[in-house]
Amino acid sequence: MAGLPFDQRDGEIWYDGKFVPWSEAKLHVLSHGLHYASCVFEGERAYGGRIFKSAEHTERLHASAGVLGFEIPYSCEAINAAKEELLKRMNLVDAYLRPVAWRGSEMMGVSAQHNTIHLAIAAWEWPSYFKPEERLKGIRLDMAKYRRPDPQTAPYKSKAAGLYMICTLSKHEAERKGYADALMLDWRGQVAEATGANVFFVKEGKIHTPVPDCFLDGITRRTVIGLARTRGFEVVERVILPEELDGFEQCFLTGTAAEVTPVSEIGPYSFTVGSITKTLMEDYDATVRPGTPALKAAG
Repeated sequence: MAGLPFDQRDGEIWYDGKFVPWSEAKLHVLSHGLHYASCVFEGERAYGGRIFKSAEHTERLHASAGVLGFEIPYSCEAINAAKEELLKRMNLVDAYLRPVAWRGSEMMGVSAQHNTIHLAIAAWEWPSYFKPEERLKGIRLDMAKYRRPDPQTAPYKSKAAGLYMICTLSKHEAERKGYADALMLDWRGQVAEATGANVFFVKEGKIHTPVPDCFLDGITRRTVIGLARTRGFEVVERVILPEELDGFEQCFLTGTAAEVTPVSEIGPYSFTVGSITKTLMEDYDATVRPGTPALKAAG
């Protein structure tokens, strides 16, 4: 079904507690989630039929809804079970899953205190987020115009749909220029993240990454930090200024969709796809794909 619009695919979607045909999983045009972005979601991957960190993603979905002031009317256990059953019904082994929760259409206006909360889960086969040939040699990033906002102005701890508007704008602009993605700064002018992934840098054998104080502390980010420390690599979470990019040797992104993706350029700055990046790519792959070899000795 590659290339088919997402509203024209076959299969089933779990929608408000039951499985419905893909084409019937609809919401009303006056849903609050569409007009006022009262919507939260997760992005998850299944490898070999196993959803990676499924429980952790579901817990974050519930937490995201809480930040936006609503409660998802399904327990974490029910959602996890629905995801597993959906994979079986869709006959998927390696897949991407998208749980999404939103306020419905009972009230239309900024206030929506009494709107029904809906939850849907879709799953589909999805290859690498970036083109394989680009990913292996390192993708190129533009510098985004928009910045991650001050935490006092946006609920950054929620994986909320509205926070991705500036990501879409930034990624579209980068793609028009021939880049794969864009690096976003925060409101202070410090390095933050890419449009849908966290960013890491390597210098003199140490790994550096921005402190997630105005953007999501990604599940993949935490996983890769753990893998790096298991290897004995020092991981430094700190403020990173854009002028420091000239001194870093390697750069990579992490995310459920991106997995571990090397970066070869950010604007005028160049990086190599070095041994630390390659090692973490291999280690992450061994972690998420059942039956692959355990960690190899660092070297």
